[in-house]
Amino acid sequence: MRLAHWAVNAPLRPLLLAVLTASVVLPAQAADLVTITRDALNNNASLNSARAQYSSVEAARDVARGELLPQVNASGNVVHHEQFESQSSAGAGTRSGAGVGAGGEDRYNSLSLTLEATQILFNEVTRQQVTQTERQIDQQVYLLAATEQQLLIDVASAYFDILRANEVLEARQAQERAIGRQLEQASEQFEVGLIAITEVEEARASFDQSRADRIAAESNLQVAFEVLEQLTGQRYADIDSLGDMPVALPSPTDRDYWVEQAIERNPQVLAQQAGIEISRVGVDIARAGRLPTFQAFANYQHADNDIDAVSGYDASSQVGISANLPIYTGGSTSASIRQGTYQLESTQYEFESQRRTTIQQVRSLYTQVSNNVETVEARQQAIVSTQSALEATRAGYEVGTRNIVDVLNAEQNYYNAIANYAEARYDYVVNLLSLRQQSGLLDVPAIEEVNAWLTGEQVSFTLPDGGENSYQRAMDIGAPPTPGM
Repeated sequence: MRLAHWAVNAPLRPLLLAVLTASVVLPAQAADLVTITRDALNNNASLNSARAQYSSVEAARDVARGELLPQVNASGNVVHHEQFESQSSAGAGTRSGAGVGAGGEDRYNSLSLTLEATQILFNEVTRQQVTQTERQIDQQVYLLAATEQQLLIDVASAYFDILRANEVLEARQAQERAIGRQLEQASEQFEVGLIAITEVEEARASFDQSRADRIAAESNLQVAFEVLEQLTGQRYADIDSLGDMPVALPSPTDRDYWVEQAIERNPQVLAQQAGIEISRVGVDIARAGRLPTFQAFANYQHADNDIDAVSGYDASSQVGISANLPIYTGGSTSASIRQGTYQLESTQYEFESQRRTTIQQVRSLYTQVSNNVETVEARQQAIVSTQSALEATRAGYEVGTRNIVDVLNAEQNYYNAIANYAEARYDYVVNLLSLRQQSGLLDVPAIEEVNAWLTGEQVSFTLPDGGENSYQRAMDIGAPPTPGM
């Protein structure tokens, strides 16, 4: 099998960024992988949180940019004054209207208005802060893409975990039925004296173990469905099962290709790389604290009052340029430069750590996928071999050359082989998608190609005891938040 080359989006393009749908619990429905993936992209709370965070950082850029634009402020007040004086001077004379220093009471109103406009001419700190917010937007684009790709792999893993659990459950159910028939046959043979009670107890022990395995498989299937609900906010009664699929090495088959793609496209690596630029600008901001700032200003002031029946008003205006030069700041500027330098060094190490981790994960996943290809073939052959061994053991038991323990072990081996084959198939699919995620190549078209491997046959989920209403109450976590304006 040679997989078609899946479409690759540019690293800066977020996946389905525009959709911000509220997370609600809808009636159960049948769906395939693409439908469930789109539900998750619309409703997942973590992804919507990342989208809101991206918008928040965009708004922060506009806040910082606003500091470089003209600032106009107006202020004013209207005040009623009441003044009372009780002190007086000995021998004080008088004047018309009032005795000087004789005490008295005065009431009047005053009005003042100030209008001021400023414009930054040069402020390197503010300019670098705008640059830093732009680098933060770049980082948020990568972080959002990482969140989206993580959601895609989480949904795919949860989806195939359901199918995995269902196939294992079918194997365990068949195993329980087969060993149950063996137990019935042993009981009948014991009753007529053909075998000893030991063989009946051996069969009963195997039956009890197979029953426990079946119960555990049922629980795993229910849990797998509920994991999918947590990711999408919706419940699905049925999902499409996996049919025959091509199993081969990833295309291209060169491991170095996948490593190169990861270094160039992995959003976590790119986000850490953007973090270096953010820290580097932080150092520039600290250094800019030593530079002068220049600002143009203009203001107008108007004042008026009715004290002593004086008419008219006072007004003044100013236009000019102000400058400020920090001479000594107590060493805080130098300390800020050192702090920013250490922060830059830290982000450089974080980038290198993320790069190394990603390379190791890509190499490991490529090896796992390669091994999965061989494992699927081996597990499939193991089913044929264990089935032949089971038939031979049963034939030997009928003629007395094999005992019931041999038959029970052969039964166990056969159904384990079926379960192991299912595990191998789904490990291959999930690891292949994980390889694309770590390489930065996982997107909706990639999911659509895997979706083509699904069939119309569906896997169903039965509600636990309590019915529909009880389940809906359990899933009701309240209305989603409403974005503020």
